[in-house]
Amino acid sequence: MPWVYMYVVDRDFGFAPNPFHGCCTLATCKPGIRAKAQKGDWVIGMGGRRLRATGRCVFAMRVTASMSFDQYWRSAALRDKRPVRNGSRRMLVGDNIYHYDQDAAAWRQADSHHSNLDGTLNGHNVRVDTQTNRVLLSHHFFYFGRDAPVVPTAMLKSIGFKNGRNYRAFGASQCAPLLRWLHRSFKGALNVVSADPFDFENNERRYSAKDNRVR
Repeated sequence: MPWVYMYVVDRDFGFAPNPFHGCCTLATCKPGIRAKAQKGDWVIGMGGRRLRATGRCVFAMRVTASMSFDQYWRSAALRDKRPVRNGSRRMLVGDNIYHYDQDAAAWRQADSHHSNLDGTLNGHNVRVDTQTNRVLLSHHFFYFGRDAPVVPTAMLKSIGFKNGRNYRAFGASQCAPLLRWLHRSFKGALNVVSADPFDFENNERRYSAKDNRVR
């Protein structure tokens, strides 16, 4: 049975998830979801208080594939997902940032949103991100960003979803009305970036999970 994993998106820079270049990816943060979600499952990100988007759907992606960090890093088709810190705003937040150095027996982290201010490796982010060596990919997604629509309250109430920490998992049958609503109401938004991420203007900044701050 497919599952639907729902959580509150606290920061929306276009990094996690990364909806650009024709594929929505979740490659960092949320190690619990990345460990459990399988092909056919859904990951849905709801807006939170910081974004002033409570009750709104920021994105919804059906998992169509998964791969390891090394597979992601080596993929020629996904090379555009690597960050380019002097590139466009879309390139700034590339999430294809990890590969394992067998000789050094250590993770390498590209200069990215999860690096230190000077571009060097942020050890805390590495530990959080790589505890699950798995990237979720979707070629069947809705990414609304700052145009996130309000989800009918009755739908959220019927499945018992409330904003909170961590994530919730629901059976896909339980969330069938929500998934039907997305497909019927926003069929023209499938596999496109409907609007910029909420925090897009500030996406040159760096995030550290150590103190949950963006600098």
